[in-house]
Amino acid sequence: MINLFLVFLRLGMTSFGGPVAHLSFFRAEFVERKAWMSEKDYADLVALCQFLPGPASSQVGLAVGYYQGSYVGAFIAWLGFTLPSALLMVLFALGINHYHIPIGALLGLKLVAVAVVAQAILAMGRSFCRELKTIIIALSAALLLIFSPNYLVQFLVIIVGGLLGLFFVKPVAHAINNPIKASTRPPNNALVFLLVFFFLLIVLPILAKQSGNQALLLFDIFYRVGSLVFGGGHVVLPMLQAELVPQGLVNTDQFLAGYGAAQAVPGPLFTFAGFLGAVTPTIQSSWFGGLICLVAIFLPSFLLVLACLPYWDHLREYTAVQAALVGVNAAVVGVLVAAFYQPMLLSSISSGYHVLFGLLAFVALQQFKLPSWLVVILGALMGALFF
Repeated sequence: MINLFLVFLRLGMTSFGGPVAHLSFFRAEFVERKAWMSEKDYADLVALCQFLPGPASSQVGLAVGYYQGSYVGAFIAWLGFTLPSALLMVLFALGINHYHIPIGALLGLKLVAVAVVAQAILAMGRSFCRELKTIIIALSAALLLIFSPNYLVQFLVIIVGGLLGLFFVKPVAHAINNPIKASTRPPNNALVFLLVFFFLLIVLPILAKQSGNQALLLFDIFYRVGSLVFGGGHVVLPMLQAELVPQGLVNTDQFLAGYGAAQAVPGPLFTFAGFLGAVTPTIQSSWFGGLICLVAIFLPSFLLVLACLPYWDHLREYTAVQAALVGVNAAVVGVLVAAFYQPMLLSSISSGYHVLFGLLAFVALQQFKLPSWLVVILGALMGALFF
């Protein structure tokens, strides 16, 4: 188990570049170096985690840990991969709370965040909106959310996108060969994990509202977001913004500065939750607030992955599931477009210099292929110098 932890800790300290890069690092480590699974086994596992809500790379990591050491192995793998970026994000939150950080540096982080999301929209649009039907789903979702920026509307948009995909999209069927070996194991506790997932999703909002406890309120918010966010780390932005900023738990400047900083650290982007919990003023301890939000946003991934692994190879044979997923992915692109407009553009861009700064960051990412962590650091330094 110590070796498993050290392997994932090293990956957590060196895996820059977002979920796609993380999956490449994982493949090199677990398929090529360690030979813990075959190429097809790994591809099947990635397919499952792309299908589920939550952070795909973290889900792949905890599933690999589960194969190596059951439930303890899953936890150890998650801990090793998540710990470095979580610590860095909480420390950044402490810096914002207790030390003077130049306003220009924070503005630079916000403008880099704009460029990062613009790049994500472009990449996801090319992948998920390749035909007129999916383009219409994405644009409709974006317009609806721009005029009705509400968390419930976001959730409904994703559900409707899945239904539209189910009835109007014809996906290309994929042959299923050499299923994941672990999927042949008896389900055992799979149903229990699924029931716990839905139980918490239903009960937590009721308990949080009745108790009025701030820690429970935060746990509920981040658990729901972790349960319902499709499309990876960038899509968590609008969902968390809709939950936290209107309630005054986090202000917009803190939110966008933290999101920009999250691009500069290795490991999963969902550790942004640790930053948000640490800057929430109503939680007495920043470390406690960060821990609550981190556990809450990752817990659905544990429950869903462990519940679905035994059934995945059978489920994805159905073209209806593949079609619904196409619609969901298109709707997710629309969610990102709406978030790009509000809060990102409206709260970050107020002059021509800001536009130029954001364009330079986008060109550095898109055309010159500079790593996002480097662009973030340069953006903060340039912001401190020029704003």
